[in-house]
Amino acid sequence: MPTTFTDQMQRPVHLAGPPRRIVSLVPSQTELLHALGLEEEVVGITKFCVHPPEWFREKIRVGGTKDAKLDKIHALQPDLIIGNQEENEQEQIQALAAQYPVWMSAVYTLADALEMIRQVGRLTGREMPAAQLAAEIGNRFRALKAQLAGQPPIRTAYLIWRQPYMAAAGRTFINSMMQWAGFENVFARRQRYPEISLEELADLRPEAILLSSEPYPFKDKHLEEFRQACPHSALQLADGELFSWYGSRLLRSADYFLELRRELKRG
Repeated sequence: MPTTFTDQMQRPVHLAGPPRRIVSLVPSQTELLHALGLEEEVVGITKFCVHPPEWFREKIRVGGTKDAKLDKIHALQPDLIIGNQEENEQEQIQALAAQYPVWMSAVYTLADALEMIRQVGRLTGREMPAAQLAAEIGNRFRALKAQLAGQPPIRTAYLIWRQPYMAAAGRTFINSMMQWAGFENVFARRQRYPEISLEELADLRPEAILLSSEPYPFKDKHLEEFRQACPHSALQLADGELFSWYGSRLLRSADYFLELRRELKRG
């Protein structure tokens, strides 16, 4: 029976029936589809959908998140494409939506992520496991909040790119995760992912600087340039997936945030 859903961009999405050929254009949502048991239904993923590794090896890759190969998607004849407002290119999504049902997420907060999980469950006929997953993630973050109660936030900069340096600022999912983890984002008043300078960073005097593993793969060798610019800031490499992936990987984030705070205090 045909069904109409409303995605997180408030667009109507019409499905002729339960989807049987799904293409996912977002890594964190690909991992979610795996968690919901949609092995047979998912036929296409992006080259950045590295989790789970067996899907990365075996599923057909349709290009990147911002440069999907439309001919490869057409060849798969999907009955549902799942994308994201921030991660995918609007023109490509519009072209695909002219031919296929395209459901788009818009995730900027934990609440958005939990609603995305529940909606994807309803879309794919996995409503119960999706609801259970969202509830468990919510429980873990509430426990995190309770554990951090009374502890002052750590004034923190979160860097996502080098040459030029770029930070995660306000209206990003990373900023939301920082708040939950007890980090006060020193760039919160700016928007999205601004370019910054080491001089600007030094002037803000953050207590901590987190260098993300993605999209730029910061390593130990990059710590010295920040140590020289901000000698009074604690420096730490951060698992970017646990700050920015908003699907089932959130199950691991709360515990990771607590451990990260411990490492900063030890460092």
